[in-house]
Amino acid sequence: MTTFPVHGMQSAPEGSKQALKQLQSAFGTIPNLIGAMSTSPVLINSLVGLFGKVHGGSFTEAQVQIVLLTDAVTNASTWAVAFHTALALKEGIDPSDVLAIREGRRPRTANSQRCLLWRRR
Repeated sequence: MTTFPVHGMQSAPEGSKQALKQLQSAFGTIPNLIGAMSTSPVLINSLVGLFGKVHGGSFTEAQVQIVLLTDAVTNASTWAVAFHTALALKEGIDPSDVLAIREGRRPRTANSQRCLLWRRR
C-alpha cells in the first residue's frame, strides 16, 4: 500500500502552499487528508477550485453541509461523514437532523428537507 506524507505549510511543495493557505483559512486547520493531498499541487489546487464552486452557489453554508453530509453517508466515507457532521453542527443544523442523515433517514426540520430529494431505502 502506498503511503503519502501529510504536509503542513512548511513541508508542502511550493505549488501547493497557496491552496493549503486558502483551505486552512476556510477550515481553521489543515485536515490530514488535505495535507496528504497537497503532495500533488494539481490535486490540491483542483480541490480549491471545487471548494469555491460548491460554496459559491446559492445554497447557504448550512444547506451545503447537508448535501455534503448526505453525499458522505451515501459513499460510506467515514472521514467525510465525521468531518461534515462537525461542520453541519457548527452551522446550526439540528442535531436530530444530522443524526437522521447519518442513519440514512429523512430529517425532520423543513429547512433540512428542502435541500435534498429523499428516496426510500
